[in-house]
Amino acid sequence: MRYKLLLFIFITLLCCEFSEESLEGPPGDGKKKESDQDDTKKDYDSENSLEVEDLDALKIVAAPDLSKDQDKHTKGELKLSDEISEAVDIFVLNQAKFLQKVVQDFDGIKYAIIQSEQQQEEDEELPVLAKKFQDDNPPQLTPEQQEAKILYERGTLILNKTKPNIKEAYKLFEESSEKGNADSKALIAWALLFGYPLNQNLTEAKIMFEELAEMGHAQGHMGMGFLYASGLGGVGVSQSKALIHYTFGAIGGNSWAQMALGYRYFSGVTVSASCEKALDFYRIVADKVSQGVSFGGGTAIQRIRLLDELENGYTTGILDNDLIEYYQLLAEKGDIQAQVGLGQLYYQGGRGVELDYKKALHYFGQAANAGNANAMAYLGKIYLDGSDEVEQSNETALKFFKKASELNNPVGLSGLGVMYLYGRGVEKDYVKAYKYFLVAAEQGWVDGQLQLGNMYFNGLGVKKDYKLANKYFSLAAQSGHVLAFYNLGQMHALGTGMMRSCSTAVEFFKNVAERGRWGELLMQAHNFYREKNFNEAFVQYALLSELGYEVAQSNTAFMLDRDEVPIFESPQGLSRALLYWGRAASQGYSPAQVKLGDYHYYGLGTSIDYETAASHYRLASDQQHNAQAMFNLGYMHEQGLGMAKDMHLAKRCYDLAAETSADARVPVALALFKLNVMFSLQTINESPMSSMFDMEEAIMNWDLYLITTLIAILAGIVYFRRPQLPPQAA
Repeated sequence: MRYKLLLFIFITLLCCEFSEESLEGPPGDGKKKESDQDDTKKDYDSENSLEVEDLDALKIVAAPDLSKDQDKHTKGELKLSDEISEAVDIFVLNQAKFLQKVVQDFDGIKYAIIQSEQQQEEDEELPVLAKKFQDDNPPQLTPEQQEAKILYERGTLILNKTKPNIKEAYKLFEESSEKGNADSKALIAWALLFGYPLNQNLTEAKIMFEELAEMGHAQGHMGMGFLYASGLGGVGVSQSKALIHYTFGAIGGNSWAQMALGYRYFSGVTVSASCEKALDFYRIVADKVSQGVSFGGGTAIQRIRLLDELENGYTTGILDNDLIEYYQLLAEKGDIQAQVGLGQLYYQGGRGVELDYKKALHYFGQAANAGNANAMAYLGKIYLDGSDEVEQSNETALKFFKKASELNNPVGLSGLGVMYLYGRGVEKDYVKAYKYFLVAAEQGWVDGQLQLGNMYFNGLGVKKDYKLANKYFSLAAQSGHVLAFYNLGQMHALGTGMMRSCSTAVEFFKNVAERGRWGELLMQAHNFYREKNFNEAFVQYALLSELGYEVAQSNTAFMLDRDEVPIFESPQGLSRALLYWGRAASQGYSPAQVKLGDYHYYGLGTSIDYETAASHYRLASDQQHNAQAMFNLGYMHEQGLGMAKDMHLAKRCYDLAAETSADARVPVALALFKLNVMFSLQTINESPMSSMFDMEEAIMNWDLYLITTLIAILAGIVYFRRPQLPPQAA
């Protein structure tokens, strides 16, 4: 109210000042005054013609009569002065009424705004209240629907165990799906699509996904998006429809759909590249994955590239049963290293071995009884996390951590730090936690580095220091800890302690998202491939390719390149392989970049284009130092294919290939020998001796001459190395 009074007084004084200035104008004769007075009266009449009360007030003021004789002039001036004073008072009164009306209008506007804001708040509260009402009063389920829900929950509990009985779980899901449970139906549809644990049936999977999508189920939209993106299930490839279904699936909270959109926006696949949109989608998935990471760090995911596996003679990190049985035999005989190794293998999983905490507990227990500090520390981690196979126990974990820390074991020291940091079985003590983490980090242990980063980032027991937090998170990330990637992603996304970098944040969040439980599909697909179930392996690799897994993209292209996918014909498979090689190459896989060059060089799945082939080879050579790409560039320089013919550059490329890879030395030696021969022939052709024989024909048929020469040399060697007859006695 105070501001209204001040506003009223200010405008009143302003109006009075204006009125006095108009009355104290320059002096003039009587006619001038008369004119001014008449004008003033007309102004008053026009200004106040809208108010009835103002009109009555103006009638009281009589117009001065200046037409009388000069004797009454002085008296008239005095009367005029009084009348002008009264007019000023009336003017001020009118202005006061006007200001009062303005203030009332302001009050009305303010009241309207307040009412609008209150209405908006009520409108915003309505969905919340409605959701709360729905939560408090869920829709009544029929007895059949209630039974279907119970079956689904029982199946989910079985599936989430450390060693699940998958067939039993899916029997429950099938029963639940028949009774109308949408979540069970989605799991059955994916099982039919993957061919595990049910037999593969793409047509039936497509029908179920369509029904789920019509219901608005996020899994249904994700399934239809994948089918339209890959062209499986009898649907034509339509990236626009795939994008629509992915979008609806992402809105519904499906993590796979969110990853698919994140990858597409980050790489610009069928959409305009947008780092910020990719960041939003990947951050959502990374949040979910990070919340499920235990103190142990989560399950290890084996990433096997089929192309590398073929070139290395199938000697990847997968352990054969015979090798595992050999280590088990050593462990039973008391080999401590074998005991610890098997314990870690069963504790973390991977390399073709499933998680088994009971076996891990057994082998770690044997090694711990023999005094191994690592085994003691890992026993502490098993009891600290707990599982459906091993009961969680802070007391037992603390006992083993203390034993390991007394031997200055970094795993045990870090475990003790965790217990003091979170108050697990002991009182919280940030000082002790920091001390244990620091000693563990100095020995290079990843958990100690991660927890030190957390303490500096959050200011727990120490002063906040984002630079030190970044340092320790980076050290932990070098060892591959998923939470270190997540924390670095958050720091880069928000610009905390560093310059904000959207692309770097997306890279970190993408790494975290790809470490979700669905990453186990990589090993499942590889097992199918080794068992020659190519359709099942291809579908799973193709799905992971849509989610942005570079390993899956290269493996999908590899299978199509070798014509190992029966559901696609060869010409169609090559064009699809070109697409997947391109996606893998864009994520930095250099053999995929070389494959792109090969496809354009030989016209596989596309037309022959030497210049494009050379550009792909150059990228693989310059950015990833690929020896094969260097060798191919040397050959193209030698032949003048897609670039200028230059013997010197060809030799330089051959030499670089030999320096980069030892495997390239033999082919490079042969290529250099041929290059020298060609260079010599070219020199002879430019000399006067060229008239003695046709050099062009010799150059064109160089391979025939070379083979003939080699055969002659071989025949000479065989002849001179033949066994000699012993001399006959005379």
